[in-house]
Amino acid sequence: MSAQKSSSENRPIGSGKEDSKSEGADRIPHETKRGSLVVIGTGIRTVGQLTIEAIAWMEIADSLLYVVADPVAEAVIKHLNPTGADSLARYYEEGKLRIHTYNAMVEHILRCVRAGNKTVAAFYGHPGVFAYPSHESIRRAKSEGFPARMLPGISSEDCLFADLGVDPATWGCQSYEATDFLLSSSFIDPSSQLILWQVGLLAELTHKSQQFDTRAMPLLVQKLTQFYPLSHPVTLYQAAMLPGTDPLIVQIPLYSLAEFPITAGMTLYISPAWARVPDPAMLQLASLIMG
Repeated sequence: MSAQKSSSENRPIGSGKEDSKSEGADRIPHETKRGSLVVIGTGIRTVGQLTIEAIAWMEIADSLLYVVADPVAEAVIKHLNPTGADSLARYYEEGKLRIHTYNAMVEHILRCVRAGNKTVAAFYGHPGVFAYPSHESIRRAKSEGFPARMLPGISSEDCLFADLGVDPATWGCQSYEATDFLLSSSFIDPSSQLILWQVGLLAELTHKSQQFDTRAMPLLVQKLTQFYPLSHPVTLYQAAMLPGTDPLIVQIPLYSLAEFPITAGMTLYISPAWARVPDPAMLQLASLIMG
């Protein structure tokens, strides 16, 4: 991936990075410039998954704010925009409620937008998947009259489908955040695929850098046994984040889940337990309609 400045034809349309001699952009007083926000995703493995569009936006940003999960991604971001790059990871504090951290990030992003900066906020993975600050900052920026948008990125779900060789269109696919699934009255179809996100953060609302509390895991196993046999295989998955590394894929029986050393980055995938049963009445109606 080239870290050189993009040519004009590779820059985002309407980005405002025009020839200053012809457009006079550099002569516009700072206080008259209108702030804007573009939220991008860096992918799970930044090298190879960072889109050309995302690179272009990062290069032209006045303020490039980021939350990434590995030093390679941070190095790439700083190389693309050495003067504007600024990490939001400072807002994480041990034992601090994550929602307070996220709101502090949102306020930081909005301060840059209000200051008139072309602001780019970069989040690892897909910026709209399990990323409260990205959605909330866009919502608030728009409510204050600033242009704001989100660009897609490669999420851990995209990596899961590729690494496990499963297709969400085969049998269907259900997706829940693990804590939400545990604490709600969610009903799932065991003849479909199930993905439980952030299973390593089950019932955990605060930030922890090392120790993760998994005392609620037996409760998750208990709930899953309402739909699956205890011997049903489940897969713990974590996408590869660095070049040259392999994803973590471990298949265990459901009854072993509570004892497995789960980390915060793991996702739980469960294959169908039963065959899909056709609806005879609907089959008959469809055959009548379709002739």
